[in-house]
Amino acid sequence: MKIGIPKEVKTLEGRVALIPEAAAELCRQGHEVFIQSGAGVQSGYPDAAYVSLGINVLPDASSLFAQAEMIVKVKEPQAAELALLTARHTLFSYLHLAAEVPLMRRLQAIGLTAVAFETVTDPQGRLPLLAPMSDIAGRLSVQIGSQLLQQPQGGRGVLLGGLPGTERGKVVILGGGIAGSNAALMAASMGADVTVFEPNRDRQQALRGLGDNVTARHPFASAIHEAVIEADLLIGAVLVTGDRAPHLVLADTVRQMKSGSVIIDISVDQGGCIETTHPTTYAEPTYVWEGVVHFGVTNMPGAVPRTSSQALSAALVPYILRLTKTGWEQEAGLAAGINVRAGEIIHPALKKYA
Repeated sequence: MKIGIPKEVKTLEGRVALIPEAAAELCRQGHEVFIQSGAGVQSGYPDAAYVSLGINVLPDASSLFAQAEMIVKVKEPQAAELALLTARHTLFSYLHLAAEVPLMRRLQAIGLTAVAFETVTDPQGRLPLLAPMSDIAGRLSVQIGSQLLQQPQGGRGVLLGGLPGTERGKVVILGGGIAGSNAALMAASMGADVTVFEPNRDRQQALRGLGDNVTARHPFASAIHEAVIEADLLIGAVLVTGDRAPHLVLADTVRQMKSGSVIIDISVDQGGCIETTHPTTYAEPTYVWEGVVHFGVTNMPGAVPRTSSQALSAALVPYILRLTKTGWEQEAGLAAGINVRAGEIIHPALKKYA
């Protein structure tokens, strides 16, 4: 099969879907791999690194889309890329279509097959292609949040871990899955006072094991409200596979937060789990609403493209190889990844938006 890897064009997106070693593995399996010139540069992989391993470098997106049968990319296609997609293509990328209904309809109109990284499952029902980016986003949320809490950044001037004789910063995390647990790990290691709202008891137990400064609670609405209005840093990490995230924090609660406190909503690419968040980019990552600093970047792992590209590539290769085989649609895990096929909405969570 002819597999194409375009250069990402989303604002300040530095990741590449496949690093040279991963692309070369596909070649060794008998496939022809094309990459757009410059696609790997921001991740530290120049064109020469691909050429040396037998990958074809093409000068622009037009030539790449024309050659490839399968398009493997990181973020959802942007307007210029949509114009290059045709019904013969299989698109394999992050899509988050529940929060991007116009994009979903455009893919329907094109008539291609769109398989979303974030809804592919493994035999245990986990999300193996979302997991590595959730790891990174969870950790970044605390790193970024600790910086935004600094007074020159508009924050309330809190050091998350505090010091002897001072109070600890208060971190509230919504969701104890992969992103939330990574955020909790980072915040706890910095010495913050961490509260995670998570309904699953086994996850609650694991979160408590991160340290004496971590509390895991059931997400009752009143409990969330009380914790959020006292938080210095609120992190949203709620996931409903393939669907929009529910609003667990409403605007009235945000309005009662302390001036200079910070919200980072990792769930923003699925609509956000905090009512006052909306998508931003790394060009303008934050905005202030009612005195609260909001960070809503939809491609958070793009800030560390080398780490992210290495982690994503390792997860992707086995699934790309399976997608090249006849009858791949019969595999349950890959079938779960099909969002759109030949103009039809396939994923159950998306049908209500059709």
